[in-house]
Amino acid sequence: MASTQASKADGACAGQMLLTCVAERGSAAHPYAASEALLKSAHAARNLADAVHLICTLHGRHPGAVDHAANRSVEVAARQWLKEAVEEFTDQRALLARLAVAAGPIPSTPGAGDYQATVLGQRHAIEMLAQSERSGCALGAALALALDWATIHPILAAAAARFGVEAAPYALGDAEVLRGVADEAAATPSVQRALLFGAEQIAVQHHGLWDLLEARQEARDAT
Repeated sequence: MASTQASKADGACAGQMLLTCVAERGSAAHPYAASEALLKSAHAARNLADAVHLICTLHGRHPGAVDHAANRSVEVAARQWLKEAVEEFTDQRALLARLAVAAGPIPSTPGAGDYQATVLGQRHAIEMLAQSERSGCALGAALALALDWATIHPILAAAAARFGVEAAPYALGDAEVLRGVADEAAATPSVQRALLFGAEQIAVQHHGLWDLLEARQEARDAT
């Protein structure tokens, strides 16, 4: 079934649907991702450390979502982009690893076991999307991850500045490039539907991550 966000963008091309979906459902749509509590409050170091560790749980392992997608995707139009994406996310995993060390242990939070189960479930969902054999789905997941990372990377850069880690600029956030890859790859309606499904599900998982991080911050503040 086509995504709800895709149906809202009736008549638009796959690339525009991708951009709309991630903007409306992903990290940029969650208030906590740009909040003072996360970035500037008295407990910002603790909250940023929490974000680093949970993002690392989702995307810090190799092979990651982009690696899986590169192995699964058969869309010729996307091969060069996927090669570049694999290289960039190798660097992003290295950044996550440095940040996790510099940030220290994950902040103690009431109900930690429940939260851990939730984020592991999110990681599993992302891995399944990136390994989908449905033509277009894995690519859509990779494109949405690359697009949403343009919102996540500045948060990692803020953590890097706080914890004394160097963070190079992120190289895959050009929306027009990602739009073009989606447009070229979505050669048939079935591929377009699968691409947008993969993209939407990544956006939903990332939005859920910020829900989780906000809930963890509120639980710590309440103690």
